[in-house]
Amino acid sequence: QVQVVESGGGLVQAGGSLRLSCAVSGSGFSIISMSWHRQAPGDQRDLVAQITTGGSTDYADSVKGRFTISRDDAKDTVYLQMNSLKPEDTAVYYCKLLASKGLRPPSAYWGQGTQVTVSS
Repeated sequence: QVQVVESGGGLVQAGGSLRLSCAVSGSGFSIISMSWHRQAPGDQRDLVAQITTGGSTDYADSVKGRFTISRDDAKDTVYLQMNSLKPEDTAVYYCKLLASKGLRPPSAYWGQGTQVTVSS
């Protein structure tokens, strides 16, 4: 069974920083990519940042230059370093694992989400 668990959210003032962590556990799967998404009340869930097993990264325009996604393969953990936070970054942040198991098509596994609140 694959599990995805986020941590590191909280309340921070505008201009501050937070680091989110996403730990993956389980067996029998191959990671294709991991990504962070966020969803504010009343909004859709949007991609924030993504990293592939090859190390390629991609960011939403709204966070480029402020957020950095990285991974620790030994720990099966992905991080999202968020700097220069703005009130509009307030949302529930979700980690998504895209993985394959054997010959089956890739599947997406989501964490439970972690709240990030940026006060002005």
